[in-house]
Amino acid sequence: MMPLTFVKVGETGSIRKIGGQEESKRFLEGLGFVVGSPVTIISEIAGNLIVNIKDSRVAISREMANRIYV
Repeated sequence: MMPLTFVKVGETGSIRKIGGQEESKRFLEGLGFVVGSPVTIISEIAGNLIVNIKDSRVAISREMANRIYV
């Protein structure tokens, strides 16, 4: 298990855990980041990620990506 920031561009991982406070978890779940969902890294710009989750592209900060474990 590793943070989402360690996944390379073009690779897909399955979400195994979401860390952080309850408010952060709910925010990420609202964007589609739920345990068991596949997530693909589309691009990385200055540590921030653009990911494909549930047929949508979502931009998340490096801080948020470090709370998502694949």
